[in-house]
Parts: sequence; C-alpha cells; structure tokens
Amino acid sequence: MGQVTVRVGGYSHPVSCEDGQEAHLVALAAEVDKRVGSIKAMGGQFPENRLLLLASLLLADEVHDLKVALSQAKSGAPASTLADDPRLAERIARIADRIEGIAANLDRA
Repeated sequence: MGQVTVRVGGYSHPVSCEDGQEAHLVALAAEVDKRVGSIKAMGGQFPENRLLLLASLLLADEVHDLKVALSQAKSGAPASTLADDPRLAERIARIADRIEGIAANLDRA
C-alpha cells in the first residue's frame, strides 16, 4: 500500500493509496489545492473543513459540466463554449454566487 503526504490549503494530509498511484494522488491533491487557493483569493476567513467543502463543490460542478459535455458529444450535439454561449459566463457567475451563499451559511453554523 502506497503512502503519500499531500498539502492542501497549507495543511499536510497523509493519505494511503494503491502502489503506483502516488503521483496520481499528488496530482489530484494539487487540483483540490488549486480550488482552495481560488476560494482564499475571494477573501474571507474559512476553517479548513469549509475550504475543503467549497473546493469539493467547485470540483463537483466541474465534473457535472464535463458529464453534460460528454453526453452532448456522444449524442452529436455541439458543446457550448464561452465564445459560443454568452449565457455561460452568467451561469458561472450564478454558481459562484451560490457557492458564496453556501459559505456564508456555513459561517453562521
């Protein structure tokens, strides 16, 4: 069993994985850390667990969008891009607002 220590949001986390998957796990943690960094850049002070929750929501939203795009590609429907669909920027802004609302509600809890 492989073992790596990843850094996310400035904190170290020891994580086990299958042998040979260490580099992949480090790359995944880097993606999570990237989202945590973008949330920190928005301002506000969040505890580690809330930062990780918000980063998870951002990643889940990206996965959802990729699944929709994959489904459209398989069906032959054209996938929307920011250049093709100006409403996409508006949708992204609404998602960011929802995430900020969730963060504000978590701060009250």
